Amino acid sequence: MKPMLPTLVFDPPQQGKWLYEMKYDGFRGILDWRETECFLWSRNGKNLLPQFPELEVYLKFLQEKFSPWLPLKIDGELVILENDYKANFSQIQIRGRLNTKNKIEEVSVLRPCHFLAFDLLEMTGQSKTQMAYVSRKKQLFSIFKQLDLPLSPSYGAEKLIQFLPNVADYDQLAKQMYEYNSEGIVAKQAASIWQEGTRSRQWVKIKNWKTVSCFITGYDEENQYFYLGVYKEEQTILPLGGFVNGLDTETKNALRQTVINNSRSKKGSIFLMEPAICIELYFLEWKGEQLREPFFKQLRLDLTPDQCTFHQFLIQDAAFPEEIEITHPEKPLWKENAVKKIDFLRYLRKVAPYLLPFLENRLLTVIRAPHGEFGEFFYQKNKPDSAPDFVESIPYDDNQMIVCNHLKTLIWLGNQLAIEYHIPFQTINDNFVSEIVMDLDPPSQEYFQMAVEAALIIKKVLDSFSLIGFVKFSGNKGMQVYIPLPDSQYTWEDTRVFTEFLAKFLVSYNPHLFTIERLKKNRDGKLYVDFIQHAEGKTIIAPYSVRLPSKGLVATPLYWHEINEKLNPKSFTMDEVSKRVENIGNPFSGFFSSKKQQPFGQVLESIQKDSFNS
Repeated sequence: MKPMLPTLVFDPPQQGKWLYEMKYDGFRGILDWRETECFLWSRNGKNLLPQFPELEVYLKFLQEKFSPWLPLKIDGELVILENDYKANFSQIQIRGRLNTKNKIEEVSVLRPCHFLAFDLLEMTGQSKTQMAYVSRKKQLFSIFKQLDLPLSPSYGAEKLIQFLPNVADYDQLAKQMYEYNSEGIVAKQAASIWQEGTRSRQWVKIKNWKTVSCFITGYDEENQYFYLGVYKEEQTILPLGGFVNGLDTETKNALRQTVINNSRSKKGSIFLMEPAICIELYFLEWKGEQLREPFFKQLRLDLTPDQCTFHQFLIQDAAFPEEIEITHPEKPLWKENAVKKIDFLRYLRKVAPYLLPFLENRLLTVIRAPHGEFGEFFYQKNKPDSAPDFVESIPYDDNQMIVCNHLKTLIWLGNQLAIEYHIPFQTINDNFVSEIVMDLDPPSQEYFQMAVEAALIIKKVLDSFSLIGFVKFSGNKGMQVYIPLPDSQYTWEDTRVFTEFLAKFLVSYNPHLFTIERLKKNRDGKLYVDFIQHAEGKTIIAPYSVRLPSKGLVATPLYWHEINEKLNPKSFTMDEVSKRVENIGNPFSGFFSSKKQQPFGQVLESIQKDSFNS
């Protein structure tokens, strides 16, 4: 069964009744679910399930629950989610190429795939393809709701088959597409039928294009690709790969002839020329030396090659909010790793989907360093008078304190060189505690393994209480263990019972290694278990925040299986953390969804009961 495909357009449709879905970049698959067996057919007719055993196991687990609707066919996308609105195409390509059973099973546990269901083709053996799209979608939604399956993509959810919703408001979805750097949007006519193997204009796709100004460096007469570049330092050329799509015949022939006539040399089938012809391209992502899905936009006769720079490309590739003019992108911030301001801002843009949920609706304290490590720094809580209107604030203690709820505010703060982001343990909408954080503070980074040992002991305690915990490198010298709490239930008095119990347990477990002594001079080289810091009005460094004194290391969320003697805090640079979220995902992905599962009330009862009995 060949899938129905959307037609590429550059603007959302203006006429007719359309509904919109986020476009996720993965492997298109038709789930063919029968009474005794299940298949996931790719576009070329291959069953994908053996390559993705985690999904096969999960579908077998659901077999009985789905039995009232079988035989069933569902159209969808097999993805490895990077966040709730974006799939990681390179990672699913890597999964698709694995060919040893052991490696496939190992990776499937570390980073499971999800099947995002967006259309119903058959139910109880009856074809639904001739029904209107809006009716098919409602029936599919009904199935997922009855079975308590996720009604929107959720990276942190353990349920691997999820519903992909549609919306009527294109602008709102486009805003999410931009902020989460999604692949694009698919628009579907509400009344459209499902047409097998057809690329239809009843479905259209709008890509989340970025643009780059660059120059042509060559032409390959064998594959008809034009090669591109921009100037880096000292007029060296950074290659951006090649492109062929988007050119009309006349423009293509003119460019081809110009390159050949003005070539300085020929290497194999490639004519090479000095930079002279400037163009503008659409593209989706930049992966090393190759733009992903480059598509010709226009000639730029108004530009000269020296205006097509790597610095400008880095800004265009990051797709910063248009309201913010990036200033002094080349300013050095840290000598180590030669970190510049543009590197810091690109890092913020990359991790925004993971950092912003922790900043949302919380009073924010930042540390600003206008000259990086080369100058003075200061704390800032209040919103300055010069801040633009989109920067939100609320009155608190005679100040207007900043609340960072959106990408625009985050990048504005970053452009002001707000390096560190510190947040309280509760939101502005709630007087109750949102989460517990245990701060594990060794004497110095040389003794980081003390924090590793303390975190592993805490993990055993949490497991014994059936509590879900998360762990992160502090970005400096220690570690922090998080315990998410059900919203609007527990007071500071409640949480103090637990934090004090846990701190004293660690000290009694190994009094030679751990202490709760606040004065550094009295700690005798032991790790300080800081449970006092978890209190009303106190703050903690936010997950994924950069740290100033550590020369740009990041307060990095970690997986529990990473907590061992090999863990090296110096490896958590901005560049490495950016690669981490792309290659191994976000270890805190399940943080907020785990809140409702925590049996914290039972734990408190147990601690208080034992305390009373003793």
